[in-house]
Amino acid sequence: MEIRDIEIFLTLAQELHFGRTAERLYVTPARVSQAIKKQERGIGGALFERTSHHVRLTPLGQQLYDDLLPAYRGLHQGLERATLTARSKSDVLRLGMISSNTGDLRPVLTEFAARRPGCTVQIRAVTYDDPFARLRAGTVDVLLVWLPIEEPDLTVGPVVCTEPVVLVVSATHRLAARDSVRYEDLADEPVVTGAAPAYWREALIPTHTPSGRPVPVGPAVVDGTQLLTVVATGEAVCPAFAHGLRYYSRPDIAYVPIRDAPLSRWAFCWRSDAESDAIRTLASVAADLGPLAL
Repeated sequence: MEIRDIEIFLTLAQELHFGRTAERLYVTPARVSQAIKKQERGIGGALFERTSHHVRLTPLGQQLYDDLLPAYRGLHQGLERATLTARSKSDVLRLGMISSNTGDLRPVLTEFAARRPGCTVQIRAVTYDDPFARLRAGTVDVLLVWLPIEEPDLTVGPVVCTEPVVLVVSATHRLAARDSVRYEDLADEPVVTGAAPAYWREALIPTHTPSGRPVPVGPAVVDGTQLLTVVATGEAVCPAFAHGLRYYSRPDIAYVPIRDAPLSRWAFCWRSDAESDAIRTLASVAADLGPLAL
């Protein structure tokens, strides 16, 4: 089995969708199908159950996935360590972030650099739709996301920062001129969706208002660029975080405080089986500085 075929198999096992797998790997669905059929012929058994509506791993496919994933991660980590050695870099910590408000983390990153002068922090973008995928795939080492985090294979570190929640609306929206809104106001407005898992989305975007009225579901997005594009047209609104006022200010967008929303809390998390000295140092810095009020 070639490396590219292994990558196709692992990605399809995660996505369970030939089209999304092809998009993620920049190949055609036919290439994905061809690779899986080739693997199944070579192994002598079906790796996936396919119907017109669903793709599922067979028990054989699950076994192969569990066996291959650690080896695949190890291969990439080995290649990355070799690259770092060639560049005379002693250490790298890849920090995944959903937002691009890196400047808000400057106190943490500055203190981390002082404690680990040989370690370079690299920022990597993570999308809303599967925030923990890159962490589990080993392409980021630590992730900064909002709480709660209820993933049994991940360790949750100390709270890094807190900030208010605001409603992002079009500048011409009927709510744009208000001083504040309540979650009850969402009963009449389609709200952007797309964040996962469900418990994590619910912490920011409830399915029902406090009085029990359903919150209409709007278009799905995977990142801030898509979110602002949808909101700017007036197609939907979205609860989001107050740092958007500083980092995503636009003339066609308004940010209105949600007065009954609790402060959001952001924390580092990482794979429990991949904890490193650099991660422990970063967590220690966050604990010592205490939550930053954004």
